[in-house]
Amino acid sequence: MAPSPFRTPPEPTWRKPVGVIGIILYIIIYALLIAALADWLQGLPRLIELLVYAVAGIAWIAPLKPFLLWMNTGLWRVK
Repeated sequence: MAPSPFRTPPEPTWRKPVGVIGIILYIIIYALLIAALADWLQGLPRLIELLVYAVAGIAWIAPLKPFLLWMNTGLWRVK
C-alpha cells in the first residue's frame, strides 16, 4: 500500500496563540515608541527623517526571528 500524500498535522500547542498575542503586543509597543520619536524627528532634515523611518520600518522584524522559531519548535535557537 502506498503512503498517503496527506500528512497528519501536529497537535496544536499553547505556544502559537501566546506567540500571536505576544507579536501583536510587540508591534503595538514598537509603533508607539517610533511614534513618540516623531516630534523629535520633525526638526531633522527630510532625508535623515526618511532614513530613520526606513530603518525603523525594517528593523522591527529582526527581534521576532527567535520568537517565531520558539513558536514553531519550542526552541529559541537552531541546534
